[in-house]
Amino acid sequence: MSEVFEQVCEEHPADAVELVIRARPRDLGGFAVRRALPSMRRRLVGPFIFFDHMGPADLPAGVGMDVRSHPHIALATITYLLEGVVFHRDSLGTAMAIHPGDVNWMIAGRGIVHSERTPPEVRAAGHRSHGLQAWVALRKEEEELEPRFVHHPASSLPRIELPGVDVRLVSGSAYGQAAPTPTLTPTIYADARISAGASLEVPDGYEQRAVYVVSGQIECGDAAGAARADEGTMLVFRGGARARVRATTDARVMILGGAPIDGERHIWWNFVSSSKERIERAKSDWKEGRFPKVPGDDAEHIPLPEA
Repeated sequence: MSEVFEQVCEEHPADAVELVIRARPRDLGGFAVRRALPSMRRRLVGPFIFFDHMGPADLPAGVGMDVRSHPHIALATITYLLEGVVFHRDSLGTAMAIHPGDVNWMIAGRGIVHSERTPPEVRAAGHRSHGLQAWVALRKEEEELEPRFVHHPASSLPRIELPGVDVRLVSGSAYGQAAPTPTLTPTIYADARISAGASLEVPDGYEQRAVYVVSGQIECGDAAGAARADEGTMLVFRGGARARVRATTDARVMILGGAPIDGERHIWWNFVSSSKERIERAKSDWKEGRFPKVPGDDAEHIPLPEA
């Protein structure tokens, strides 16, 4: 996890803003990734322990994403696309394409394996790839749940129209609406498009909250001491503070947060757990082939890293 220490994190004096995290882009085989969580100064926001911004990247014909089969334990993964198409397969037998605005919510529990690839017809034509990948840590009593997968099409997610703002609620309750996604702890996750000059009140019913800027520029606070954020920046808010962000250009942001997780979490490669011993067992199980296979995509897998 050495990339954590390449981020810039700084405290900010704005009343509502506790921390500004600026994630550094990385190139992963043709598309850029910005990692905002975990960071050197902040490992989690609510249950969110991992937050990657993938792309945007214009991929020519014949080129696509190929994330080979790999395992997870004790977390839920949330895949949310802004552009492009990804085909998901997992060891439960799921085989499903995800399109922009859809949500793939995969609860790993005691262990699951999945792959994510660009569908052949999309790869052949060339396409633009852009999305967000987040991990949510599970409470201790849920870490060994039976794994499951839920897909919610974009049409099933609540849309909230506010002055100059269009919000799609991915999880949790906010602005008088509730999302259908199966969260196990209080969790807020929302996609908000804000027109230049418009403001958005960040929901205050969650103990920990942050806003990540996907595109454009926003600010929080009065003009003299405002915290400003542009693409690839996360503003983490103080607990209990009233947080209102204003777009200085047309902007798109993700709101994330929720209840704090119950204790320390360890993260190693694709494994998250409250127990270091459990992670060691997962490492051994993957290396020795004891995880289940992915039907239709079991010819290759990502090997256990050496370090």
